[in-house]
Amino acid sequence: MCIEISIGKAELEIMKVLWKSKQPLSSAEIGKAVENHGWKRTTIATFLARLVDKCAISAEQRGKSLYYTPIITSKEYKKLQVKGLIKNVFDGSAQDLVVSLFEEKTLTDEDIKELKSIFKGF
Repeated sequence: MCIEISIGKAELEIMKVLWKSKQPLSSAEIGKAVENHGWKRTTIATFLARLVDKCAISAEQRGKSLYYTPIITSKEYKKLQVKGLIKNVFDGSAQDLVVSLFEEKTLTDEDIKELKSIFKGF
C-alpha cells in the first residue's frame, strides 16, 4: 500500500536523477550520480526503499540488481507540492500565494511577463 507522496530533500535529489534519465537506473548508477553528497550505499538504498514505499518510484529486478523508474513525473510532483502549499500555508487561496510573491519582490520582470502570457492562455 502506498502512502501519501511526501518526498524529503535528500529523496528529491534521487528523484531528480531518475527524472533526468530516459531509462531505469540501478542503485549503483544512482549512487554515482549523487556521489557529491557523500552518501553511503546503504543510505541510498534506504532512500530508494522509502521512495518505493511512497509509490514515487518502482523497482524491477534485473539479474542481481534492482532498477528504479519514477512513477510520478516531475511535473506531477510539482503540481502536488504547489497544491499542498496553497492548501496548507495559504488556506486554499492561490491569490494569497501570488500576492506573497509580489510583496516579497521575488518575481523578476521576466517572471511577471511569463505569468501574464500563461494567464492569457486561460
